[in-house]
Amino acid sequence: MLKSVHLHSRFFIVWGSLIGLFALSFALPALFVVTQVLLAIVLALCLLDIMLLYNPRMKIDAQRHLPKVLSLGDHNAVRVALKNRTGLRLSLVLVDELPHQFQLRDFEQRLSLEPGEEKTVKYELRPLSRGAYHFGRINLFVSTLLGLIERRLRIPADIEVPVYPSILQMKQFELWAYDRVTHQKGQKRMRRIGHSYEFEQIKNYVPGDDYRSINWKASSRRASLMVNQYEDERAQHIYNIIDKSRAMRLPFNGLSLMDYAINTSLTLSNIALLKHDRAGLITFSDKMGSTLKADSRPEQLNKIMLALYKEQERPLEANFELLYFAARKLITNRSLLILYTNFESAYALDRALPILRKINKFHLLVVVFFENTEIREFAAKSAETLEEIYYQTVAQKYLAEKMQMVQKLRQYGIQAFLTRPEELTINAINKYLELKSRGLI
Repeated sequence: MLKSVHLHSRFFIVWGSLIGLFALSFALPALFVVTQVLLAIVLALCLLDIMLLYNPRMKIDAQRHLPKVLSLGDHNAVRVALKNRTGLRLSLVLVDELPHQFQLRDFEQRLSLEPGEEKTVKYELRPLSRGAYHFGRINLFVSTLLGLIERRLRIPADIEVPVYPSILQMKQFELWAYDRVTHQKGQKRMRRIGHSYEFEQIKNYVPGDDYRSINWKASSRRASLMVNQYEDERAQHIYNIIDKSRAMRLPFNGLSLMDYAINTSLTLSNIALLKHDRAGLITFSDKMGSTLKADSRPEQLNKIMLALYKEQERPLEANFELLYFAARKLITNRSLLILYTNFESAYALDRALPILRKINKFHLLVVVFFENTEIREFAAKSAETLEEIYYQTVAQKYLAEKMQMVQKLRQYGIQAFLTRPEELTINAINKYLELKSRGLI
C-alpha cells in the first residue's frame, strides 16, 4: 500500500503554510491556537482523502487499443479507454509505459472523470525503426477533490506489437493501381490508349486515334476505318532491389534512406500486383540478403512484407558484381529492376557503372538515388561571410555533381532519377506507370 501512496503538490503547499503559521506564532502567540486547529483539520482531511482513495469500491477500468501492426514512419493512433466506476469525481494523471524505442520519458495525460463517466484518451506514435515494440502497464495517479494524496493504480496491459514497413502508405497509394476510380457505386475501369503489345479490341476510327493503329483488313471488310486498341501488358516482372550498405544509413526526418526504400518497395509491390504484374524482391550489400522470385500469387505481398521486416543495414560497401551474378541467376525473363541506392560521389558511380550497364543489357534498369535535402537548404541560404561563401560553393558543387550523375546514367541508356527521401514513393510510382504506358516493359 505504501508504495502506491504519492503526495500531491497541494499537500506540500498546505503543510508548508502550516509550518509558516507555526513559525509566525512565536511573534504572535494568539495565532498558535488557530494554527493547532488548522493542523487538526488538515490531518483529518488527509486521513479522509486516504480512506476515499483506498475504499474497496475504488475501481477504474482502463484498456489500451492498438493496431495489430504499427506502420514504420507513420503516425499511428493509440487509444486508452477509461471508465470511472466510483461515485466520486476523480482527477487522473495517465502515464502509459511506452516502448523504449520512442525514448519518451515525460509522457502523461491529465483528465478528470465524473462518477460513472467514460472517456477515451487519444495520442499518436511515430516509430522510426522496424522490430518488436513492447507496451507495458497503464499507470493511473488518482486524486479526489481534496487533492492532498494520490494513489497509483497499475493496470496490466502488457503487449508486444510489431512495426512493419508502412502499411498506411501502401493503402494510401493503392488507388494508383487504377487509371481512374469513380466515386459512384461500384468501380469503372477507364481504358487508356497505348502502344503496348497486348491486344484488347478493334473499334471504329474516330478523329484523334493514332492512324498507325488502323487495321486495314478489318477496315476493308466493314467498308469503314477500324483501329486496333491495346491495353497495358500484364504479368510483367517487377523487382525492387534495395542496397543495404552504409550509403543507405543516412537519416532524414528520423528514417534512414533504407527505410524510405523499404516503405516504397512495399507500396510499389502492392500496386504492381494490383496491376496484374509479378512483384519480386532482392536486397544486397557486401553479401546477398533476401531474394524473392517475382510472382503474382495472393500471398506474395505478405512474403515481401515479412522479408522487408527483417532487413537491417550493414556497415560495408555494396558489392554490385554480386548483384549482377545474383540477378543473372534469379531473373530469367526481361524485367523491370528498380534499384534503390545512393551514390555520394562521381567516383562511386564510376566504380558501379560497368556493372549497371551489363544489367541494363538484359533488363530495364531504373536507378534511384537520393538528394541531400539538408545540403540543398543550406545552399539556398544567403551567404554573408567569406567562410559561408566557401561552404555554399562546396554545397552547390555537390548538388551539381548529383545531377551530372543522373545525366551520365541516362547517356548510357539507364533510366535514373534523383529524389527527395520524402517524395520517393510518389516518384517511384509515377516512374513505374510511365514505363508501363510507354510499353518499355
